[in-house]
Amino acid sequence: MHTSAVYPDKSSLDRPRLNKPRLALASLGALVFAWTAATALLAQPPEAAQPSIAAPPAPLTGEETQALVKRVLQTELKAAEDPAHPMQYRLRKMSPRLATTKLIVETKDGDVARLIAINDGPLSAGDQKNEETRLQSLLNDPSLQRHRQEREQGDTERARKVMRALPDAFHYQFTGIADTAQGPSYRLSFQPNPNFDPQDLEAQVLKGMAGELWIDVAQQRVTRLEGKRIHDVDYGWGILGKLDQGGTLLLEQADVGNHQWRTTHMVLVMNARVLLKTIKLDTTLELSQFSPVAAGMSYQQAIQMLQSGDQPDSKPGSAPIAISSAPRPEK
Repeated sequence: MHTSAVYPDKSSLDRPRLNKPRLALASLGALVFAWTAATALLAQPPEAAQPSIAAPPAPLTGEETQALVKRVLQTELKAAEDPAHPMQYRLRKMSPRLATTKLIVETKDGDVARLIAINDGPLSAGDQKNEETRLQSLLNDPSLQRHRQEREQGDTERARKVMRALPDAFHYQFTGIADTAQGPSYRLSFQPNPNFDPQDLEAQVLKGMAGELWIDVAQQRVTRLEGKRIHDVDYGWGILGKLDQGGTLLLEQADVGNHQWRTTHMVLVMNARVLLKTIKLDTTLELSQFSPVAAGMSYQQAIQMLQSGDQPDSKPGSAPIAISSAPRPEK
């Protein structure tokens, strides 16, 4: 899975940065909750003259649930490192002040974006010219894309640190089976592990979180993760910063075609303090219209494709996907 771009105001629209959708990254060193692996769906043997019926998934014991989460994260870490299935897609990012829509193309040199709408309206002539100038600058100066790729790789490594800590950060419990558009999912709740001692600064964001994790039974992938901070968390005894109680995170993921799973929805609401700076986040990302692109594509080829006006295809498996009708976290 990848993740992507967050723009605080219109003045920064000429400097897009992307979070890859395979690793849904948030702020403060990649606030990420990852996913993968459940036990296989068992088939019910058909009786004579009766159609084949799938048996309902069996409940999981506490030991099975904890082991499942470990397998999930190992699979997802491997999937995150897989460069063989790049895609193009549409990213809509919303905050209380601004909504932007971009076309994203994944390449071997990092992601490339083109802004196509502001507040759901077409770009002005000035904004359109700024986008053309920015893309041409990337073509003329490969060092700009190298710096962008280095930032993406740094975000990815921070995300991996968080993902590796997930099995130890929480106690997981099977709570039932959830129905989604993809099919049945194991529904797991999680609570903070009081003995969790994060070895990395990034992993400290997991402290004080509780919520639910849903894992698709048939394809063994996570379909939903919802977490809420149940108490404040200090960094460096409060000297470096603090994450306030009440922050929420919602991630949804789906098969976007050919068994390729991507994040399709993300909501992040959080108040934090880093040193003397207060940060307030209220961001929603919607990712849709996924379609594959050639493996090994260069960023220059992606820019040329975006300049030519090529867009993600609207075809089965690439349209916007909603995998559950559950409400968003309360703000």
